[in-house]
Amino acid sequence: MDEKRDPECAPSDRRGPSDLPPVLRKDPMTIAPPATDDRVAPAADDIVVTDPVDGSVASTVRRASEEDVRDAVARARAAAGAWARTAPAERGALLHAAAANVRAHAQELADLNTRETGKVPGDALGGVEAGVGTLVQYAELGPVHRGEALRGQFGAADWAVPHPRGVVLALTPWNDPVAVACGILGAAIVTGNTVVHKGSERSPATIALLNALIAEALPDGVLVGVDGDAATGELLLAQDGIDVYAHVGSTATGDRLAEAATTTRAHVIRENGGNDAVVVDADVDPEWAAAQVALGAFANTGQICTSVERVYVHRAVAGPFVTALVAEAERRTAAPAAEYGPLVDDRLRRTVQAHVDEALERGATARTGGVTPDGVGVFYPATVLTDVTDDMTVMTEETFGPIAPVRVVDDFDEGLRLAAADRYGLAATVLTRDTGNALRAAAELPVGTVKVNAVFGGAPGGSAQPRGASGAGFGYGPHLLDEMTTTTVVHLEAAPAPGDASPAAVPDTAPAVDAGGAK
Repeated sequence: MDEKRDPECAPSDRRGPSDLPPVLRKDPMTIAPPATDDRVAPAADDIVVTDPVDGSVASTVRRASEEDVRDAVARARAAAGAWARTAPAERGALLHAAAANVRAHAQELADLNTRETGKVPGDALGGVEAGVGTLVQYAELGPVHRGEALRGQFGAADWAVPHPRGVVLALTPWNDPVAVACGILGAAIVTGNTVVHKGSERSPATIALLNALIAEALPDGVLVGVDGDAATGELLLAQDGIDVYAHVGSTATGDRLAEAATTTRAHVIRENGGNDAVVVDADVDPEWAAAQVALGAFANTGQICTSVERVYVHRAVAGPFVTALVAEAERRTAAPAAEYGPLVDDRLRRTVQAHVDEALERGATARTGGVTPDGVGVFYPATVLTDVTDDMTVMTEETFGPIAPVRVVDDFDEGLRLAAADRYGLAATVLTRDTGNALRAAAELPVGTVKVNAVFGGAPGGSAQPRGASGAGFGYGPHLLDEMTTTTVVHLEAAPAPGDASPAAVPDTAPAVDAGGAK
């Protein structure tokens, strides 16, 4: 199952697998020794990741066998009962300890992430720190996660009791591997579920270390890591005893999970692809708007699920906006590799180039970029396209690279209409000084998150529900605790004392309304 979802350090500045702490090296399933010039050829069951900066071997991880997969699910299932009975406060305390483990090895995780995916060092470390913060947040929220209580007739009450769903299969991406994984793992673990976690084959050593650090703080079987690729994912879907599929990654993989769930009846939580639009109104400073769009389109080399994918700019400011956006793109492309990194691998770069080539062949103009550079590394320039049409792939699909296709519109209404006309439903941004237009965007855009005057950002603990091809369910925030639990409603009435009740006091028919609602 292929998940989607980023500089330069001298080799001596990076730590390879042999430098990992004992907590990782003690697990023979987790990671193999690093490749060297005199190492024998990789085994058939090895996953070998090359550094997208210089092409050297970044990590070598053993792919889980079918027996490993069965054992992982069995271990998680065996641990589920005792973990569900563990007091929420104790689960929270153990998750705090797991967060401390991750914090203590933050630099190792960041270095591995940079080696495997090309994510620039500062962003890689920031992602680890965000993951630690998420684990701490769920460690605090979990013990106070509660249901609701209702009063019925006098002497009776109903209350809702949350229970863990059981075993969660977590499938997480490569583009921010630690931060994204910590959200799913933290919410699942603190609510009393056990987890089988497979990260992307593009960042296997990073995820292997993360799994080991978190699992070390927990009882055996509460978190079980599985290393593998698409075939491993299919083996996991074939296993009995999994109650939740939690996935961040491509729409194709999310659709496969939803298909599998029709048979297994697993609960599905998925945040998938996006084709996020920005609408630039006539009343904003075009240079400021260009800086916002550049941040959204080019940060992490465009490899963010909520990257800017489509730009609709009002004709009144289109000229200076495009000029400023081109300047922003060229500045980023010329920046040191530690600030503007490569794409994750050549497979993705070929896809990005194919999207751009199709647009150019059909009449689009590359104002800057648009050509794969020569030389070592999987680099790609920040690219601005104009004269695009609504049916080009760069406008209809998620490109997942540093591409900003710009479509000029006659007014805000046209921009809003085009932004809404999309099969994805992850997020969108409007840049406007008009409060009425901002409110209209919030009401009319069929996406999980509408951002006004900032392409990134949000309050800590925020939640959102992607729509359409972008997935379903709350993928983060406090509401993810609800997704990870199921609810039992308890109706309680006082039983009469012996001799106080007569058969006539017991009704022959059900009431018009009971704990399940209206009849």
